[in-house]
Amino acid sequence: MTSRERVRRALRFESPDRAPRELWALPGIAMFRRDEMDALLARYPSDFASPAVTHGTGPDVRYGTGYRSRGTPAVVGTYVDEWGCPFTVAEPGVIGEVKAPPLADWPALDHLRPPDEMLELADFSQVDAGCAATDKYVLAGTTVRPFERMQFLRGSEALFMDLAWGPAELLRLRDLVHEFFLREIECWVRTDVDAISFMDDWGSQRGLLISPKMWREFFRPLYVEYVDLIHGAGKQVFFHSDGHIFDIIPDLIEIGVDALNSQLFCMDIEEIGRRFRGRITFWGEIDRQQVLPFGTPADVTAAVRRVRAALDDGRGGVIAQCEWGNDVPAENVAAVFEAWL
Repeated sequence: MTSRERVRRALRFESPDRAPRELWALPGIAMFRRDEMDALLARYPSDFASPAVTHGTGPDVRYGTGYRSRGTPAVVGTYVDEWGCPFTVAEPGVIGEVKAPPLADWPALDHLRPPDEMLELADFSQVDAGCAATDKYVLAGTTVRPFERMQFLRGSEALFMDLAWGPAELLRLRDLVHEFFLREIECWVRTDVDAISFMDDWGSQRGLLISPKMWREFFRPLYVEYVDLIHGAGKQVFFHSDGHIFDIIPDLIEIGVDALNSQLFCMDIEEIGRRFRGRITFWGEIDRQQVLPFGTPADVTAAVRRVRAALDDGRGGVIAQCEWGNDVPAENVAAVFEAWL
């Protein structure tokens, strides 16, 4: 069974020969522990061609360089992304955070322009050939993350106040960001990739960052458009969200998300299984707050078994994914994939 067929069977609940594998790695792993990553991937090859591992994998696409971009991501200091958001990095190998958002004052919205050059100057010409040349499942990563992009631009505290008060500028900002992301997805749906992913981190440790009612009114319609556009091209939808997002899992199923990556160990995994097993594919994960960085390989094995007992009924619907953080020993990552076998 090829990797592509294995993933497709998992998504369709058609009994793949094993759970498909995918490794995510923070930038620090590729920067400082490349030999360990090479060795682990040689032992447990991924079934995905995706950009999740910073290892030269994934569709061969080059976005245009943002006119406002400067600096180097993931190194100590400050870099500015394509939207003009300055990220401060205090630890090498991590993303950093925006401390001086460009829309701290609403009048700046009149001058905000999306980074259209990223798409206008993008080169997608090699994507289809790359898809044809591999038997791996080709998952396209995107920059689509409306809630987080609005936080980067406005600042998290200010955005939460905006959501409470509802100024007219908030809708303008949401729609500007959303229209850019629709154009980005339109670029991808014209290619031969198998699936397209997008993300937003919606959960705190114990619940959603906003009320489910507000989420459904303000953000769910955006996701519906993304999913419909992707499904309309005959491709699958992969979605990632950190934190405790139990309250919106039914919505994600209803709008048609095919695979969900979430922090299962922030929630009641057994209740997730009782409610949602067989209705959506669980795209990982294994606890990266406690078990992976601080546990033993035996703890990791027990965590995998817990996930399988709750979510895997033998027909598919699970993907053996985990994230390799900078503080995680290689033997614990290996234990994840060994336990899935």
